[in-house]
Amino acid sequence: MTETSDKAWVSSTHHPMSFRGFVATVAAIMALNPLALDLMLPGLPDLASAFRLADVNHAQAVLSVFLVGFGGGQFIMGPLSDRFGRRPILIGGLIVYVVASLLAIAAPTFETLLLARFLQGLGTSASRVIATSIVRDCYSGRRMASVMSLAMMIFISVPLIAPSLGQIVMLAGEWRGMFIVLMLYGVLTLVWTGLRLPETLPLSERKSLAAREVAGNVMQTLTNRQTFGYALAAGCVQGVLFGYVLSSQQIFTVIYDLGPYFPIAFGAVALGVAVAGFVNSQIVGRFGMRVISHSALAAQIAIALTMLAAAILHWLPLWLFMLLSTANMFAFGLIFSNFSALAMEPQGHIAGTASSLFGSITTLVGIGVGALIGQHFNGTLMPLAGGAFAAALVTLAIVLVVEKGRLFVPHNKPV
Repeated sequence: MTETSDKAWVSSTHHPMSFRGFVATVAAIMALNPLALDLMLPGLPDLASAFRLADVNHAQAVLSVFLVGFGGGQFIMGPLSDRFGRRPILIGGLIVYVVASLLAIAAPTFETLLLARFLQGLGTSASRVIATSIVRDCYSGRRMASVMSLAMMIFISVPLIAPSLGQIVMLAGEWRGMFIVLMLYGVLTLVWTGLRLPETLPLSERKSLAAREVAGNVMQTLTNRQTFGYALAAGCVQGVLFGYVLSSQQIFTVIYDLGPYFPIAFGAVALGVAVAGFVNSQIVGRFGMRVISHSALAAQIAIALTMLAAAILHWLPLWLFMLLSTANMFAFGLIFSNFSALAMEPQGHIAGTASSLFGSITTLVGIGVGALIGQHFNGTLMPLAGGAFAAALVTLAIVLVVEKGRLFVPHNKPV
């Protein structure tokens, strides 16, 4: 549906939320994932010490295992939400998230902690799928891209404050305190969505879980050039973000020796995504998703090449790294929100399944690229810079195939 008024987007059988309330709720749901990821960054050295791990690279497993659960879980959340509705799947995922947080708090071994992190990721996979699905249930086209941008602008404030909050928790106690914070946020989100979020999928549009129909919906999604292609492209772009997140604690504390000031630098870089979300919400209606995302991709390639050249020349002072990283995050914000909207645009009738597959593809491709970058950290910026440049080139190649060689074509024109 394409209605844009505050009251038109929700099923008439439920009390509608205001537009601002809807965007804020979507952002709060989406924030579960970055909070569970970025809050952990200051605690990686403490985790490595507490569980007697070989080095901080091994402690990165609490991030990568979480992302594996997050990516893999999305395969099943979409079909389930298409069959049973958005609310029950979201609430079930939030319950799993809260229980997993309790398990993490009590974890006696690193293996138990990794299990808890996998379950946390599984729980947040429901929040990711449902957030994307309810937006697609209610909006389409450039309006959908605008809503996603506004939600991203709000939820990206989490990476701005999460490392600082994690640092405060670590100063006040130990690593278990981080999971207490995650549990409390999960409980608050569960209560809020349970009380306020309406069901956006009418009974008349529910899908069957019959194997043939599910398989048909999956094939319909995977064989759509625009959906599958932009999912792969978004995954490559997200891989650079994951690589930066996985390496950031070591980059800022080992290379630049920022110590406790690391969260400030991390938050300053993340500000680029927040600004991009606001800018995109204001201009996407005028220029369209393709023009903006393709232009941002070209800029990202130039930024990655500049960082790689500076790393090779061993001239990448903190101010230049911060400038290039912030610019890269700004480009990422423009790319990812529009790639997401482009991928979902043809799939309004099977938004849950399509959202599942899109989320799984982007996350699993992203964690593959990100883990490759993070695990190759060697005390220099070469792994991050080289990985970012390679991923950007692969993204460009995928987009060229999807668009049949035609870039910067407005969304409302045939391609």
